[in-house]
Amino acid sequence: MVARHDQATDPVLLDGLLQARRGTASFARKLNELTDAELDGDSLLPGWTRRHVVAHVGYNARAVARLVEWAATGVETPMYPSVEVRNHEIDFGATLSPIALRNLFDHSAVHLNVEWRDLPADNWHHKVKTVQGRTVPAEETVWMRTREVWVHAVDLDNGATFKDIPAPVLERLLTDITGAWHARGTDNGLLIEVDGTGLSFGDTVAASPTVVSGSLAAIAQWATGRGTEGTTATHDAGTVTSVPAAPPWI
Repeated sequence: MVARHDQATDPVLLDGLLQARRGTASFARKLNELTDAELDGDSLLPGWTRRHVVAHVGYNARAVARLVEWAATGVETPMYPSVEVRNHEIDFGATLSPIALRNLFDHSAVHLNVEWRDLPADNWHHKVKTVQGRTVPAEETVWMRTREVWVHAVDLDNGATFKDIPAPVLERLLTDITGAWHARGTDNGLLIEVDGTGLSFGDTVAASPTVVSGSLAAIAQWATGRGTEGTTATHDAGTVTSVPAAPPWI
């Protein structure tokens, strides 16, 4: 029997699929290290247990798979009927038994991977709509999932850190976050500099910006609202100041 393989041919897309699959494997490892009792513990997200994180990541795979099915068939299949339905689904998923919760993650991840694998190369350009109402090509679903699995692996609070996330993923994540800040006008006077890379994000034209600096991993952790460890802030030509809270990005 001939082995099944991705129908996609674009090397950039194939690299993105690889990063998404590696992120899924990272999440799976941290989940499998947790005992059933530890699933009841707090995650790094306020108000969410680890159960909520696992349920969210599992149902997210199903939702993203619906978009890939839309691209494959041309039949509109939204991620969720509404944000309210999405939130209710997560709350329900958090009440599942440990084995059901683990199966939700495993089976939904396999389902999404199969949908990606079997999507014809030309269909990756077909337009779908996210739960936020953005119209995007189906190839965007790969990044949507990549971001979820890598960041939420950290949120399980089981040893994963932003240092485990590949640099290209962190760079794109920062581009997304600072783009959202700029679109909302919440980045005024806030400049982000990544140590040792020459990378900068945010307000690059402010006369006297607050400069937040640190390693790529530390900056991503701060920008996603998950702590200021490893970052510093300066203002007015180098005066050290406290690191400000990052503006909301989702």
